[in-house]
Amino acid sequence: MVKEDKNTWKSNYFMKITALFDEYPKAFIVNADNVGSKQMQLIRIALRGKGVVLMGKNTMMRKAIRGHLESNPALEKLLPYIKNNVGFVFTKDDLIDMRAVLLENKVRAPARAGAIAPLDVKVPAQATTLGPEKTSFFQALSIPTKITKGTIEILNEVALIKEGEKVGSSESTLLNMLNISPF
Repeated sequence: MVKEDKNTWKSNYFMKITALFDEYPKAFIVNADNVGSKQMQLIRIALRGKGVVLMGKNTMMRKAIRGHLESNPALEKLLPYIKNNVGFVFTKDDLIDMRAVLLENKVRAPARAGAIAPLDVKVPAQATTLGPEKTSFFQALSIPTKITKGTIEILNEVALIKEGEKVGSSESTLLNMLNISPF
């Protein structure tokens, strides 16, 4: 498949978004942080026949909305919400039903190093399946542990990451070792 040049692609995007705003009376603004391509594909499949998902660059979305304001002035209310990694879900159905479909497809994502934490992450007190050779890893993060029957046991619940903080590589590695997907 031959990729079209940038100007053609942009004009096609503007025509597509204006056509969607004309065709569909209702829309969601959805946040797509920590959403993988496979999960996005499953969401699109679940919405077939009910709605359309449109992702894009924020500046292009804002420009398309500003260009469409004369035919639909209510769209101006959407402009302040187009920040970070967002997209639109257009629908003709009931918004409550569509929200239910979207929430059914919500999956917890693992913490990745460098990502901003959307919520507080706590590691519960538990017996892990990790061997005693990993105790230094827990000590580096100042997590109190003891060795029980050849495995590491976390003694107390520990607040590992606070909301709004950047996730470090050691924190993300620890959460992955413990199979905790917090986001």
